[in-house]
Amino acid sequence: MFIVTNRDVDERRHDLQAFGSRPNARGPNELRMAEATRAGGVPGKGAWKISILPDHLDAARADEVGLPRIDPATGKAPFASRYVMKKLAARVNPAGAGLRGRKGRNLVFFVHGYNNDVKAVLDRAERFESLYGVEVIAFTWPANGGGAHGVISYRSDKRDAQASTGALDRCLARFHEYLHEIHAEHVARTEALADARHPDDAEQWDRFFTEHSEKWCPFTVNLVLHSMGNYVLKHVLMSSVYRGSLLTFDNIILAAADTNSEGHAAWVDRLQCRRRVFITINENDSALRASRMKAGEAQKARLGHWRYNLDSTRACYIDFTRAEAVGSSHAYFEGSPVTKNAAVRRFFKAALNGEHAEEGLKRDAVTGMYVVGGRSG
Repeated sequence: MFIVTNRDVDERRHDLQAFGSRPNARGPNELRMAEATRAGGVPGKGAWKISILPDHLDAARADEVGLPRIDPATGKAPFASRYVMKKLAARVNPAGAGLRGRKGRNLVFFVHGYNNDVKAVLDRAERFESLYGVEVIAFTWPANGGGAHGVISYRSDKRDAQASTGALDRCLARFHEYLHEIHAEHVARTEALADARHPDDAEQWDRFFTEHSEKWCPFTVNLVLHSMGNYVLKHVLMSSVYRGSLLTFDNIILAAADTNSEGHAAWVDRLQCRRRVFITINENDSALRASRMKAGEAQKARLGHWRYNLDSTRACYIDFTRAEAVGSSHAYFEGSPVTKNAAVRRFFKAALNGEHAEEGLKRDAVTGMYVVGGRSG
């Protein structure tokens, strides 16, 4: 899978030590890209092998994905990000890349939370892929607590989260730009086919264009943020650099959000997506209870465990509090909650694949939340 990071990197290393625990020495907005593969190719087994991509592609990588060795717009070799998007596009939409006999997947952009090293990020992204049949690209920020533990670690990560705002904004903007280019290529191709097939029949032209547009772009693009990853996104949305008009994602999932519940509508309602914004809540979330205590009385109730004043007009609130097997879990999109409770797994599979995941859930008339039930076993 591919990774985007504002961590310091060591291009000489090909193991997890290629990633540092601090922001890039050139500044926290500096982005680098890498590819991670399992030794032996078996999910969950073998060490992670890391290849840090150069800022500008070498000729071999450019040729591999059909990019010009020199970008005529810049006079330089293409950026590594273009290589990554070409590779991702072929994985999620093989037919669009001319690859026959391969099944596509929906695409998930994943932002992790507090105190996650790169191994934890990759392991979790891999579980998303195996559990829900998606292709994941992960954004990793230096969430290692600066080598500290407990309260000091938590506060250190919050500072790094704030410092990573510009990096995530740049990453999302570039991601949108490349997806738009892919879409524009498909539109141009479909228009040319429609012109050739139905040059004098506007109704047939429109029908052909609609049918084949869906054929060429059959995948959804979804964003999931876990825990303190939501804190990073909040600061992007509330900053002056936020590009509010970008419509990149089908679903956005704010999972177990470690950010203030109070006033959350002010930034959540700025989110743009084609389908749904989901906010998942577990009142018994032990990690969010602990995070509230770490900062003392100044730390307000966390969005991911507070079932009151849910006043966003944009979001669908999903309550996992009493779902069997969830308990005090902070990551109830994996592990026992999804292996023992089909309703939990069904929700996250639908949400991460761009579907209307709230359909079929009962809605609490008092809180306005959709309630996930289901029994374990």
